[in-house]
Amino acid sequence: MKATRVDGRYRLVITSRAVAAVGGGYALAAGFTAALSLLLAQCMPRVEAVLTATMLSWVVYAIAAGWAFYARTAWGAWGGTLLPAMVLGACATAPQWMRAAA
Repeated sequence: MKATRVDGRYRLVITSRAVAAVGGGYALAAGFTAALSLLLAQCMPRVEAVLTATMLSWVVYAIAAGWAFYARTAWGAWGGTLLPAMVLGACATAPQWMRAAA
């Protein structure tokens, strides 16, 4: 059996992907929960909207964590989790901006 050498760069890439999976996945799930709960609150009671969005966010979190290790590069892992998280966060805070501007 051939011994393989693991260098520091490889460990850094895996650590970066793990942080992207945990931190970026959490940010994406939180943004998804906020945006979806605001959207669902228009057609159902607020408590049910928040519970539904929270339960669905676990699926989003799992997909984001899987994406962090599926992406070709570590930059792709970060971009695939944080960019949608920022977009969803902006969508969730947009109603507050609109009220403040009016």
